[in-house]
Amino acid sequence: MRRSRITYLIVLIAVVILGLSSRRYSWLLPEFLAAYAGDTLWALAAFLGIGMLFPRWTTLRLCITALLFAFSIEVSQLYHSVWVDQIRHTMIGGLILGYGFLWSDLLCYSVGIGIGCILEIFIYARTGRQYGAEPQT
Repeated sequence: MRRSRITYLIVLIAVVILGLSSRRYSWLLPEFLAAYAGDTLWALAAFLGIGMLFPRWTTLRLCITALLFAFSIEVSQLYHSVWVDQIRHTMIGGLILGYGFLWSDLLCYSVGIGIGCILEIFIYARTGRQYGAEPQT
């Protein structure tokens, strides 16, 4: 299996726009969505970004890597020093690294990456492509 980098890039851009919009226009959303959509979409974006960078990886490998990445970022929020907090207080740094550790974020990341995995498996099953095997060389 080989993922289409263009497709993943387009979907990644759409997910990032939705995630940023969920923060900017949170007052339009139900309270639950306003609180958790951004973190869930952030993890889905990480899944898509890693899938785009490594198009030949299996879905399982991609899911595990995305979870490890997301959980690592969250755990890193327990560490505070002047230099890392300065990065976190920039727009991009804050979006990528976050600000403070929350247990609920780990659940959001699991859900977001789970959505990516389930959609990928479903799409490959519908198209008849095998999603679980490494590519033939």
